[in-house]
Amino acid sequence: MPELWGVLLLAVAGFLVGGTIALWKVNRILGGLLAVAAVIAVVAGATRLGYV
Repeated sequence: MPELWGVLLLAVAGFLVGGTIALWKVNRILGGLLAVAAVIAVVAGATRLGYV
């Protein structure tokens, strides 16, 4: 079950990166916040999968 959470967190990170790219031209502050959330999701997913 921990592997599923890791994969889901990486999928959420992908959506957050997409949102960052879409918002960067419109609102850089919100885009930056989404980028930070994406990094946190990647680190959490990698930790759940045992890579960190």
